[in-house]
Amino acid sequence: TSNRVDCFGIIGLAREAAATFRKEFHPPVVTATGNNEDVNDYVKVSVEDTKLCPRYTARVVKNIKIAPSPEWMQRRLAAQGIRPINNIVDITNYIMLEYGQPMHAYDLDNIEGKKIIVRDASDGETLETLDEQPRELKSGMITIADEKRAIGVAGVMGGANTEVTDTTTTVLFESANFNPILVRRGAKSLGMRTDASALFEKGLDSENCLNAINRACELIEEMGAGEVIGGCIDIYPIKKTKTVLPFEPEKMNKFLGTDIPASDMAEYLKR
Repeated sequence: TSNRVDCFGIIGLAREAAATFRKEFHPPVVTATGNNEDVNDYVKVSVEDTKLCPRYTARVVKNIKIAPSPEWMQRRLAAQGIRPINNIVDITNYIMLEYGQPMHAYDLDNIEGKKIIVRDASDGETLETLDEQPRELKSGMITIADEKRAIGVAGVMGGANTEVTDTTTTVLFESANFNPILVRRGAKSLGMRTDASALFEKGLDSENCLNAINRACELIEEMGAGEVIGGCIDIYPIKKTKTVLPFEPEKMNKFLGTDIPASDMAEYLKR
């Protein structure tokens, strides 16, 4: 259900199942990746308004070898109704299913000025999206742009002008957290309902961004799909703080109409 956005990914479902059936929870343990180069030498990122994008992470992979994904990944994607395309695109879709965190891959060589700018769209601005449809953007839509033009509608769909193709050699991975209200408005205004927008509009956890992009880079190396550049651009000016809720068994039982012992409640919550 839409109020359980943590359960829109396999990891969230596994966590819930482990608690429900008293099993151990085994989240992925991601191995660090990256050579001795610095990602900041390859691309710059600017977020003009953190209300549009509370967190933006980016990593770069060079010497890309575009190929079909391994059979196990293709099977898992197909089982979720996602058509396998190639190893790079498939990894981003796989992470979306695993973490519940949408990702996007850009052909870095087609990003003008090697700079990503997250900004509000301009009225009348145009972009051909990955579905080969021309789109007219307007203010209020979150736009991913380079120094000259829009290259994606944030949280909805990327642009054809930076699409990963068979000739791509360097990829920029994006894992970000976009304003859910603006993503929903933008998707509705454009008449575009995508898997990514369906997730973003529910309000994702910005703490997931870094884990997801690091997992994607780990899969790149496991599959021999490219060489991961060292470091990660992480624009996260206002870090999320944990909310501590009071433990009030009497109030909970009165509200629920139950008679659950406090010790049982504590055990459920601990799991």
